[in-house]
Amino acid sequence: MSVLDELTRTIAERASADPSSSWTAKLLSKGPEKCAEKFGEEAVEAIIEAVKGNREGVISESADVMFHLLVMLQSQGIAFEDVLNELAQRQGISGIDEKAARPAS
Repeated sequence: MSVLDELTRTIAERASADPSSSWTAKLLSKGPEKCAEKFGEEAVEAIIEAVKGNREGVISESADVMFHLLVMLQSQGIAFEDVLNELAQRQGISGIDEKAARPAS
């Protein structure tokens, strides 16, 4: 089992925990919008560290991004496996071709 699999399982378990005893439960109790907002904040922090060229900062903030992505997915009822399946479907397809094949939004 990978670290991401274990983390995904832990987040799912903590979703029903007391928000006063778990950061994950506290964040999830605030709803999907707050989870998405927190994910966005962490992504911006990772970008800032990358622009500064701070390798250790990028690593640390990337871990935060991954964690908060998984929390956001949990808040939406989306399994991490669904994201992995989407990536698998795109494997071997040019990014340009894949983007061109998406429905217009």
